[in-house]
Amino acid sequence: MDGQLPGEDWKIGVDIGGTFMDFCALEARSGRIASLKVLTTPDDPGAELGTGFALLAEREGLSPQAVSRFVHGTTVGINTIIQRKGAKLAMITNAGFEDIIELARLRMPEMYSLFCHRPDPLVPRDMIFGLDVRMRADGARTDAPKGAVEAAVAKARAAGADGIIVSLLHAWRDAGQEAEIRAEIEKIAPELFVFAASEVWPVIREYERTSTAILNGYVYPRVSGYLEALEARLDSQGVPARAMLTKSNGGVMTAGEGRRDCVSMLLSGTASGVIGAAWLARQAGESRILTLDIGGTSADFALIIDGEVQFGSDELVGEFPLHIPSVSVSSIGIGGGSIASVDAHGVLRVGPESAGSVPGPACYGRGGARATVTDAMAVCGWLGHTEMAYGQLDMNVDLARKVVGELAETLGRGVEETAQAILDIAISEMFVEVEKLSSRAGVDLRDFTLMPFGGGGPMLGAFLAKELGMPRVVAPRRPGVVSALGGLVADLKGDFIRTVFADLDAAGLPGLRVHFQELVAEGKTWLAAQGHEGAIDLKLSADMRYAGQSYEIEVALEPDALSDLDRMAAAFHETHRRIYDFDDPEGQIELVNLRLSAIGAGPKPDLTELAQVEAGEARDVEVHIGGWRPVPLHSRVALAAGTEFEGPAIVAQEDTTFAIPVGSKARVDEHLNIHLQFED
Repeated sequence: MDGQLPGEDWKIGVDIGGTFMDFCALEARSGRIASLKVLTTPDDPGAELGTGFALLAEREGLSPQAVSRFVHGTTVGINTIIQRKGAKLAMITNAGFEDIIELARLRMPEMYSLFCHRPDPLVPRDMIFGLDVRMRADGARTDAPKGAVEAAVAKARAAGADGIIVSLLHAWRDAGQEAEIRAEIEKIAPELFVFAASEVWPVIREYERTSTAILNGYVYPRVSGYLEALEARLDSQGVPARAMLTKSNGGVMTAGEGRRDCVSMLLSGTASGVIGAAWLARQAGESRILTLDIGGTSADFALIIDGEVQFGSDELVGEFPLHIPSVSVSSIGIGGGSIASVDAHGVLRVGPESAGSVPGPACYGRGGARATVTDAMAVCGWLGHTEMAYGQLDMNVDLARKVVGELAETLGRGVEETAQAILDIAISEMFVEVEKLSSRAGVDLRDFTLMPFGGGGPMLGAFLAKELGMPRVVAPRRPGVVSALGGLVADLKGDFIRTVFADLDAAGLPGLRVHFQELVAEGKTWLAAQGHEGAIDLKLSADMRYAGQSYEIEVALEPDALSDLDRMAAAFHETHRRIYDFDDPEGQIELVNLRLSAIGAGPKPDLTELAQVEAGEARDVEVHIGGWRPVPLHSRVALAAGTEFEGPAIVAQEDTTFAIPVGSKARVDEHLNIHLQFED
C-alpha cells in the first residue's frame, strides 16, 4: 500500500479470544474496510495489539495517529473466573449471614444428575466476617460496635486478602451503612481494594447483590491491570482515540470506567459478536437469526428475534450467575481448538479442554500434539488447501493425520472415520445446547436462519443447521471478525436500577416518578462522563409481579406511563400473558424494580462494501464425504454478487473457511453475503 492518504479517519474494533485477536478497521471517508487476525500471546496479554497495528500499517497504510475510534472486546474477565486466577477476597456482612454465598438459591446446576455439584464459592467461608450491624427494610439501622470493622480487617489482612467486599442486608434501601464501612476500611487498610455491593448493583435480594459484587472484585486486579496496559500500549502507538470497551449489555463504555465497573464487561466479547451479527442480519434482510460464534475454545449461541437482540439478567459466567442486564448468550466448550480424546471406557470425547493458540491444533505446526476439531476438518479435506489467518498459518495436513491417527489406532478405526466421528460429536454437543436455548425461548428454529461467524463458525455451521432442521444459513462477508465489527457499531449504553418494592396503586405513582427522574439524572451523568454530547435515548422498564409470586418479569414502559396506572397494569398483564399464556386482570400487582437504559447513539458507519471481486475460478480438491470425492474450492474474493453454486463446496478466505454440505444451494447477495438454502 502507499502511505496514509491525507485526512484519513480510521475506526477500529478489536476483539480478543482464546486463539486470535481480531481487527476490523473502517476508513470512514472512503468506506474502505480492512480486517485482520493475529495469534494471541497468553504470556503477554495485549502484546498482539502492536503486531496488529504493524500489519495494518504494512497492508493498508493505516497510521495510528489517524484512529478516531478504538473499541475493544476482551475475555480477560471471564477467563479469570473460568481459570480461577482472580483476587483473594474477604467479605464483611451481617453477623448470622456469613453463609449466604454457600447457600445461594439452593439450586443444583443439573437437577436430574446424581453427580453434579455446585461450584466452590469465590470467597471461602473462612474469609467471610460478620459484624453486629443491621439495616432494617424500613431504613432503621444499628451500627457496628467500636473496633469491630478494624478487627475484621485485621483478620482479612492476616489471611492474605487482596481486597474486601462489603455486603449488608437491605443496602438497596439505604447504601449509607455500606459506604461508611467501606470508607473506614480504606482508611485502615489503604493497600486493599474495597467494593460495596450497593455501588456495584443496588438491587433487592442479598444473594444476587452480593454475588455480583464478588464477581466484580474477583476480576478487578487483572482487569484493571490489563486495561492500564492497553491504554499504555495505545499511547505508545500514538493512537489519539479514547479506548472504549464493549459491555455485557451490548453497549460500550470507556476503559477508565471499566477499571472499576469490571463486572459490566465480563461477557464483552460474546455480546459484541451478537451486536455485530444483528447489524449484518438487518443488512442481509434477515429478522430471525440464530447466531453461532465458534472460536478456538468455545461455541456461543444467541437468538435475534424480529431484528432485536435478546437480553437477560441471569447469564452464566463460567459456573456463576451474572445478575446484571446482559445479551442472552449460551455457551459450550466446543471450538476449533477443542481436544479429542479417548476416555477410560474407550469412548471418544471432544472438549472442553482446548489447545488454544499455544500450541494450537497440530496442523498449525506450532507444537500441538493432540487431535482437535480443526485437525479433524483438515483430515477430512475441508481445510488445508489455502493459507489461513491472513497468511499467518500454513496448514500441515500430515501433522493432523498423525495425531488423529493415534486416536484411530486406540479406537480401532480408520483415520478418516475417526476424524468424521470427532466432527459428529462436536456437532452433537452443539445440537444439545441449541435445543435447550430454543426450548427456553419457546421458538421453532425452522423459522430462523443460522448466521455462523468467528474463525470456526463457518466450518461447522452449515452441518449444525442441517441437523437442527433449519432451512437457511447466511455467512457474512467477513465472518472471522464479526465480534470486532460489533464494537464498531455499538452505542454507549449504561444500565441503572432502583428498587421500589411497592404495590402498584395510585398512592405510589408520585414516588415512581421521583425514582424515574433520579434514574434519568444518573443516566445522563454517566453518558456525560463517557464524553457523549449527542442525542440520548432513555428506555424504561419495570420488574413486576402478581402479589404472592416469588419472582417478577421485566415489562417495557413508556416514561409517560408512570402517570397512568391503567397503562402500567395493562402492559404487565399483556407481558405476563405473552410469557406464560395467562394473566389475572383482577390480581394485585407489585412493582419491585425500576430500570433505565441510557443510550448515547454512537457513530453509525456505512459498512456497505464495494462489490469488488478478483478474477478466479473454482478448482477441485478431494474431500472425504463417506469416501474421497472431488469438491469445488471457491475463493471468497472471486464470488461476485449474483453468483450461484451447489454443495458440496468449500469457500476459502483469509479469516475462515466455509464448508458447504451436500444438498444445499448457495447464492451471493449484493452485500457479498453467502445465503445457503437446503433442499427439502
